[in-house]
Amino acid sequence: MTFEEFVEARLQALLRYAVMLTGDPHTAQDLVQDTMIRVQLKWRRIATADLPERYVKRMITNAYVDLHRGSWLRRVALRGVDLDTGRLEPDHADSLADRDEMWVWLDRLPRQQRAALVLRYYEGLSDGEIADVMSTKVGTVRSWISRALATLRGHVTPTTVAGS
Repeated sequence: MTFEEFVEARLQALLRYAVMLTGDPHTAQDLVQDTMIRVQLKWRRIATADLPERYVKRMITNAYVDLHRGSWLRRVALRGVDLDTGRLEPDHADSLADRDEMWVWLDRLPRQQRAALVLRYYEGLSDGEIADVMSTKVGTVRSWISRALATLRGHVTPTTVAGS
């Protein structure tokens, strides 16, 4: 049996096995893909085994255990580097939804307050620079920003903050 024939015949079963191990289809796919690369490199030896599928499942199982325990690379070569932050990469759609929600919130503000917030937090200007741009006094700028933030805080609920 060639490696390609083995993959065609057993890949779906190996993926199902990995999903049962990991509980996550994406992690399972990564685990199987990494394992199959190693299997291909050792295929001549694996093909001569009594049960090649059992051998490959053992490789997947060991990779899974190493994934949770920390691989040799994590333990030795990258000592001191925190690779497992416990956080998933943010979804691009979430950032778009947050941006759209921010536009809605900003749209609720009076124009001066909105402009002051944009100049402060988007452009990074100081109170004096904002006052110059808006042709007003520094105290007025501070007042607009304070009121705008108070209004936005009234719209932001704890679930909104926790969700983002």
